[in-house]
Amino acid sequence: MAKADLIVEQMNKIVQNQTKIRNIAIAAHIDHGKTTLTDNLLASSGLINTETAGKQCFMDFDKQEQERGITIYSANVSMVHKFENEDYLINLIDTPGHVDFGGDVTRAMRAVDGCIILVDSVDGVMPQTETVVRQALKERVKPALFINKMDRLIKELDLTPEKIQERVTKIINDVNILIEKAAPEEYKKKWKVNVMEGSVAFGSAYRNWALSVSFMKKTGITFKDIIKYTKEDNEKELSQKANISEVLLDIVIKHLPAPKAAQEYRIKKIWGGDMTTDIGKSLSSADSKGPFVGMITNTLQDPQAGTISTIRIFGGTLNEGMEIWNASKEKSERIQQLGIYAGPRRIPIHSSVAGNIIAVTGLGGSATGDTVCDLKLKDIELFESIQHLFEPVVTKAIEVKNIKDLPKLIDILKQRGREDPTIKVSISEDTGETLVSGLGELHIEAKIERYIKEKGLDINVSKPIVMYKEGILNASVQVEGKTPNKHNKFYLKVEPLTEKVVTLLKSGELKQGKIRKQDLAEISAALRAAEMPTEKAKNAVAIYDQNLFLNLSKGIVQLNEVIELLIQSFKEVCSEGPLAHEPLTGVCIQLMDAKLHEDAIHRGPAQVLPAVKSAIREAIIDGGAILYEPKQILRIDAPIDYMGNIINEVQNRRGQIFDMQEEGDMNAITAKLPVAEMFGFEAGVKSATAGRGFQSLVDVIYEKIQRDIMEKVVKEIKTRKGLK
Repeated sequence: MAKADLIVEQMNKIVQNQTKIRNIAIAAHIDHGKTTLTDNLLASSGLINTETAGKQCFMDFDKQEQERGITIYSANVSMVHKFENEDYLINLIDTPGHVDFGGDVTRAMRAVDGCIILVDSVDGVMPQTETVVRQALKERVKPALFINKMDRLIKELDLTPEKIQERVTKIINDVNILIEKAAPEEYKKKWKVNVMEGSVAFGSAYRNWALSVSFMKKTGITFKDIIKYTKEDNEKELSQKANISEVLLDIVIKHLPAPKAAQEYRIKKIWGGDMTTDIGKSLSSADSKGPFVGMITNTLQDPQAGTISTIRIFGGTLNEGMEIWNASKEKSERIQQLGIYAGPRRIPIHSSVAGNIIAVTGLGGSATGDTVCDLKLKDIELFESIQHLFEPVVTKAIEVKNIKDLPKLIDILKQRGREDPTIKVSISEDTGETLVSGLGELHIEAKIERYIKEKGLDINVSKPIVMYKEGILNASVQVEGKTPNKHNKFYLKVEPLTEKVVTLLKSGELKQGKIRKQDLAEISAALRAAEMPTEKAKNAVAIYDQNLFLNLSKGIVQLNEVIELLIQSFKEVCSEGPLAHEPLTGVCIQLMDAKLHEDAIHRGPAQVLPAVKSAIREAIIDGGAILYEPKQILRIDAPIDYMGNIINEVQNRRGQIFDMQEEGDMNAITAKLPVAEMFGFEAGVKSATAGRGFQSLVDVIYEKIQRDIMEKVVKEIKTRKGLK
């Protein structure tokens, strides 16, 4: 039997054995070596040629990824690894390192249970390292650590063994500080990486070797041997004695959890249903005999097979040809084929038990983030939406040159929005104006503009547009909203939310939308913990973005019959504030009283919606409507000689410098810049440092814009949107 056929046979066998499955991601800062590492793991598993591993970048199978030399899309692959004479199936996701494609990292973390955090030994922990650690821990994904490019410390920097140990110890400590900051309370100590326990490895992905303490004990190879082989340029022999695949995949099997163990603590975080019900128990135990429940964590278009959906199966068994229920879209669809990922290929299987990540065809109407389940579970609680750490801050307007192409453009953008929820698409089907928002210029260019052009459409693309937010400075007076028929009156007030409450709403811990009765006690407790007065906290009705709607009225008999319309009004105003139709943030909207007509026919949507929306907007204006602008906090690394140029580049763009640290002959600057001033900044940094400087995103924040600038910006936004 050929080796490839043997691998397929092994995979089909293990895919039904939950204890022999591991779901992992590889995540890191850009250019730290993720895709090179994946290459070598695949080579050892027999999926690609050993000679080209590390150079082939097998997982970067999109043409644009090959051209740019970066990973743009998460890519799945499964491999078989033998550990203590047992075969294991490892489902691996190679994730992008560039911050603009961080949404792919977040979605990958929902699918997996463990993660290899990869750090370049020369660069150390970088801003995107912190981001991916936070993303993993937010989804209750357990980390292990691989310190890469150790050969550079030995050859290029010629460090002594003591200095190398010092460098490695610092990286481990830095990663553990991140884990301490971001992990849930019960895992802050338990999940720290530890050299002696074997959850840390170090090596060279490019040279295909690695070591861990466990492997050193097992084989007798010492660090002195590593230095000797490296200095003698004999790393080929070293890779045979300390193969990276064996070392790292042993760590995966030994230190990262099987699906059953992981779901016991992950499900209560990522699924909002009652854990004491039969379905709750089935999910937390990854019961393969229970009803099928899964989540679509990624979708992509295949020219031959159509839509390929990646599903993490959390409960039950999924079979080929099975009819399932998409609970998010409230419709049934039929599974056509199932497959195990092998990079751009898929190995067909007939069924798969809970705990697996598989490829599915046939779900053309589904989207990333959808909850799918057995037809009998139509009322199932949905999985929590996948929330990325950063929000879209850059928008571009796209229009077709030929109006006949408009329907095709709309279809492409809707499809792209289904595939990547961090891309926000706003389409006016009447005027043809389309606005696409993303995490950065490259995000929109790579995933939207390029894709549309590849589909043969000629388009015009506007310059980048910044997404602002609206808020208020003070509490407003009580404002009356009267329905057009004069039969109903609503009395509303607004006030700014405190910083602690806004932080809570941003954290994603509280579910968006209307607050259900069974969740009210928990949400009220969280709001009280954020120092909101009890009387307000216990009357929370809905949450939308970082805004809150409260019902402080008393004894209004018919209020329950119009509450959905009030929540709809609240959401619509949160999406389009009164200043410039930008989204609201940090606003608490309070219903104080209402007078309603006895007859329901006189209080329909056409009456209630305009009355409530106009009252909220008027109250916000009275409270002092303000505009917030997005700002990026960046780390800029450059040689010390170019510091003056960098400082000028930052200050000329309304930027502030917080910190400067010397690291050898390099300086690391922490700065804050308005997104509106940042277009072309990356090129400016390259120009100011003769190509030797680079920037990394640390965080995105919103701050009040200066009054003199605000009036100008509001006018520009209104002109662009065609508002009076």
